[in-house]
Amino acid sequence: MFKLISFLKPYKKECIVGPIFKLFEAILELILPTIMALLINNGVTNRDSSYVIKMGGIMLCMTIFGFCSSLVCQYYAACASQGFGTDLRNAIFKHISSLSYTEIDKFGSSSLINRITNDVNQLQIAIALLIRLVIRAPFICIGATIMAMILDFKLSLILISSTPFFALILYFFITKTSPLYKKYQKNLDELSLIIGETLRGVRVIRAFSKIYKEKKRFKEKNDDLTHTSINVGKISALLNPLTSFVMNSAIIVLLWVGAFQINSGTLLPGTIIAFVNYITQILLALIVVSNLIVLFTKASASAGRINELFETDTSIIENIGSVNENSDINTSAIEFNKVYFNYNEASDMVLENISLSINKGETVGIIGGTGSGKSTFVNLIPRFYEVNAGEILVNGINVKKYPLDTLISKISMVSQKAELFTGTIEENIRWGNLEASEDEVIEASKKAQAHEFIIKLPEGYKTKVERGGANFSGGQKQRLTIARALVKNPEILIFDDSFSALDFITDAALRKAIKDNSNNMTIIIVSQRASTIKNSDKIIVFDDGQVVALGTHRELIESSEVYKEICLSQLSSEEAIK
Repeated sequence: MFKLISFLKPYKKECIVGPIFKLFEAILELILPTIMALLINNGVTNRDSSYVIKMGGIMLCMTIFGFCSSLVCQYYAACASQGFGTDLRNAIFKHISSLSYTEIDKFGSSSLINRITNDVNQLQIAIALLIRLVIRAPFICIGATIMAMILDFKLSLILISSTPFFALILYFFITKTSPLYKKYQKNLDELSLIIGETLRGVRVIRAFSKIYKEKKRFKEKNDDLTHTSINVGKISALLNPLTSFVMNSAIIVLLWVGAFQINSGTLLPGTIIAFVNYITQILLALIVVSNLIVLFTKASASAGRINELFETDTSIIENIGSVNENSDINTSAIEFNKVYFNYNEASDMVLENISLSINKGETVGIIGGTGSGKSTFVNLIPRFYEVNAGEILVNGINVKKYPLDTLISKISMVSQKAELFTGTIEENIRWGNLEASEDEVIEASKKAQAHEFIIKLPEGYKTKVERGGANFSGGQKQRLTIARALVKNPEILIFDDSFSALDFITDAALRKAIKDNSNNMTIIIVSQRASTIKNSDKIIVFDDGQVVALGTHRELIESSEVYKEICLSQLSSEEAIK
């Protein structure tokens, strides 16, 4: 938790002033039992009503001042905790945005969501109570003990003798619950993952009648979470009763001993009442301390998870300097030199010894079997992942030498899954270029074959996009994401199996529109359809993570068995040899 204290630096005033007011309230609270003892011993015993009224007025004023101090502290605690949570969430989101796909894949989206929401909320609550109670509760315990010692040292030894028992209770609780809270958070991550998968894949689940199976999977993980929570609850349930038992036992002994002293005349009735009040204050403070320990144990587990995230550095090391690009038209747009890549150390190589070049203005098709490394190949160009060995050049310069923003500005990529965001159609297309004019948005939509269906909508380009583009078909979503990439007018345009939801007529029209308006743009098309890439200037054939063939359609039909087999499985013999 201490590593995250830096996020409280902007709220130094709140963290100092808040506890001061709470401390002032605690001082007033500690004085009240002594005033009560004076009121009873000097006022009630002597039947002095004026003294009783005077002391009662003092006690009322102290109570009002204490209440006002508490409100001030509460206000500052809320400001500091909410500000801390806001800053921490911003920092986490910024850090997550800086991570490469490798680190994001490692944590998983459900775990990252829980860390930025649930874990931060736990820390916010801890900060609020830190300001309000962490100083007050120990101060009440120590102060009440000192005040009791001032009243009667011998009786105060009863309070002091109960301290070791309370320390043992706290030690037992912390050692037992801390591992359970970490396990609880892990179970929560796994449950969130199942919920996310179920909600995203609800159509598939129903289509395959797997609702019962998913319910069972959810129930099993939910039961694990419940079981862990119950185990924590069982231990937590013992904390307050054990604390109360120790302190109430001290009260019983105190009253027993005090009764003998009152009978002997060595102790006044008001003093024993003050002692009981001080013990009650200590008891309530200890209960608060017990609850704080529960809370801070949770917060400690959450802080550990957040620190784990902050300590994870991106594998993409960015060069923040500028680069001098080679404007020579003969320089390759993209070049791979002996590139090797795997997703983690435990897995096999996904790409092996990839060496090839793609010239400026070329349209390159990439084809191969499922899992052959096609998508991984194109994901390495914008540095979504870092290569294990070898180098990738864009315009003759190693991609590692580019600032990431500069590199990404040269590339537009349409991924396999069409992702749209809430807003309007126009806003989604302008993601590619925020400065794009209305005419540029329409022109990009026309090239992407999306303009025709957009203008038929009641609100046209102002039509609202629901979450995930649920109000559009798969083909419509793909065309909108293609328009978003085209409006950027990049040097390199990558389609990662982005035509899969399009019919053959739309596919052909889209490719023709892009080719006719490419303006020396380098285009890479990853596809499972031979018809989509057969007219490309160059075709790269992948098989088991390696480039097994490279050439034009006619060359590969004659020289590559892998390519020929793919083509003949999709096209007739006449179409394949055209």
